[in-house]
Amino acid sequence: MKAENLTLEQILEWYLCAGVDETCGDRPFAEPPAAEAGPVPVVGLAVRQATTGLAQAVGSACQNAKDICARAGTLEELKRAVENFEGCALKMTAAHTVFGDGNPQAKVVFIGEAPGADEDRIGVPFVGRSGHLLDKMMNAVGLTRADAYICNILPWRPPGNRTPLDSEVAVCLPFLKRQIDLVDPDYIFILGASAANSVLDTAETISKMRGKWFEYEKSNGKKARVLASFHPAYLLRTPGQKSRSWSDLLRLRARMDEENG
Repeated sequence: MKAENLTLEQILEWYLCAGVDETCGDRPFAEPPAAEAGPVPVVGLAVRQATTGLAQAVGSACQNAKDICARAGTLEELKRAVENFEGCALKMTAAHTVFGDGNPQAKVVFIGEAPGADEDRIGVPFVGRSGHLLDKMMNAVGLTRADAYICNILPWRPPGNRTPLDSEVAVCLPFLKRQIDLVDPDYIFILGASAANSVLDTAETISKMRGKWFEYEKSNGKKARVLASFHPAYLLRTPGQKSRSWSDLLRLRARMDEENG
């Protein structure tokens, strides 16, 4: 269908699917179709209506995600629900839904931001260069994937590994929270600022958050102890920070040993 034949509503839906969640400037998305003769719309009003439409669509998708999570009683049920979910545009450009990996009854959950190219191709979280480094980091403190559960804020790769939009995080966050509830871990180790900001609902930098203990309250009322540290991808680019991540992992290991004998 040619652009000139699209209604304003259809144009808005296309932008939403492309990941646009905000508009700016003094012009609407496109000129009204020639076939729809009538009063010339007020430009500022058209922009506000478009923004409102986007917000409503995101809100509807978030509620749909929450409803789906409420019906999922197991990780397998939740995985199938996420794979069938159509409320996030990222799914349209991703090759696979990257749900989670590891022990579904683990005491510790590792959470990253989003799948990369390798993860999207294989369908498993942290299997690329960052994943290999994470495995080595875990092994260094006596942990393997059999001891932990690994997942991301987003189950779909953003195109070109771009930073996720706030709207995309908002829609996918219920899935992550339900994963945490179903695994029911005692400890959560967050990898990177974006994931930490989403899970802990804060805007602090990772440099200020790392090294400190936080708490995450699960739906059953129990609390998990939380540590945030640098993402392995950042460590690959900035190897000088590896010692700090190492100290964070040692802090996690010491706390686990202290409280679990």
